[in-house]
Amino acid sequence: MIKIYHNPRCSKSRAGLAYLEEKGVEFEKIEYLKDEFSVEELTEVIAKTGKKPFELIRTHEDLYKKEYKGKEFSDEQWIKIMVENPRLIHRPIIVKGDSAVWAQPPQEIDKLL
Repeated sequence: MIKIYHNPRCSKSRAGLAYLEEKGVEFEKIEYLKDEFSVEELTEVIAKTGKKPFELIRTHEDLYKKEYKGKEFSDEQWIKIMVENPRLIHRPIIVKGDSAVWAQPPQEIDKLL
């Protein structure tokens, strides 16, 4: 089953959701700002992308600029920051089995289909 970690207020996230719908695949939608990640779950999702946690940080967010820009953190510390501040996480993230992509642009989803 494909999962989409989604923020309905985000146009890029909505585009990823629409792309999945266009493809006609079944998926589970997880609004991660409501159903928050645990440290373990986010660690697992990030590992499936093959990226470092910082690569999934939205560095243009005011919170990032005010609190975190220019500071050094370990991968584990970034994950904790992301769990505590989920709006800093790039979206949407699509997971299928042992793989995941940040679906920006939405065509990145094709890597999982």
